[in-house]
Amino acid sequence: MNKSDVSIIIPAYNEAPTIGGIVSRIKDLYPDFEIIVINDGSTDETAKAAKDAGAIVYSHPYNIGNGAAIKSGIRIASGGILVFMDGDGQHDPEYIDNMLTYFPEYDMVVGARQSKRDQSSPLRNLGNKMYNWLASYVTKFPVMDLTSGFRAVKADIARNFLYLLPNTFSYPTTMTMALLRSGLSMKYIPIEAALRGTGSKSKIRLIRDGVRFFLIIMRIATLYSPFRIFLPVSAILFITGLGYYIYTFLTAHRFTNMSLLLFLTSLIIFMLGLISEQITQIRMERTEKSG
Repeated sequence: MNKSDVSIIIPAYNEAPTIGGIVSRIKDLYPDFEIIVINDGSTDETAKAAKDAGAIVYSHPYNIGNGAAIKSGIRIASGGILVFMDGDGQHDPEYIDNMLTYFPEYDMVVGARQSKRDQSSPLRNLGNKMYNWLASYVTKFPVMDLTSGFRAVKADIARNFLYLLPNTFSYPTTMTMALLRSGLSMKYIPIEAALRGTGSKSKIRLIRDGVRFFLIIMRIATLYSPFRIFLPVSAILFITGLGYYIYTFLTAHRFTNMSLLLFLTSLIIFMLGLISEQITQIRMERTEKSG
């Protein structure tokens, strides 16, 4: 692989204390890489620090979001492999070389954080584990770190998923789910996440972004594999209706309206799942033909 065919994309919002050092270290380690810093409407000297360190700087006129910055970087990058990393100093650029060794065999390589030295709370870590489990169920792939922003992906694949990516911090979730449900290959490599740079703190909000991650998992699941969601819901309603019918039959010797409602709802959801699965299959076939 030609080293000049790699673009590193760093979204940054008010990261002036750390961004210059990150860009300088990347240039020392990988002098042929294209380094793009997306200044997402920072109110400090982030853009100047990145430019002085030698990065290509693209600035948003105001703060749009981490995902929007990633999308801007994807649009302007020239490399065949795109590497995404944070601008707060958590991600060690030395891992990039290890990531690139897995191309072109894999379509995306993601750094899975092995320790929680990134100031995450126990509640957030528990939430991440739950989302990893849910994503693993939906994708039928062992998802080790659903929200990791340190990843390398083939540029053409990233551009194919551009329309799906949100403008918020949940872009890693969307990219991971979409890639796996499209039948593409992904590999996790272990990394250690360092403490954030001085003055930098997490911009993710536990409740707000937690709900958003859950909705994204559901959206991608229903977009690529709806039966993974519809079938369990239908089964739960059917089992509940059957259990309630057995209870009422043994206690009152009758079949109740509630049991009937549960059975009918279960059947309706099952049929909706079948229809959604057929629509998904038709959409995927058309997408592959147009590609």
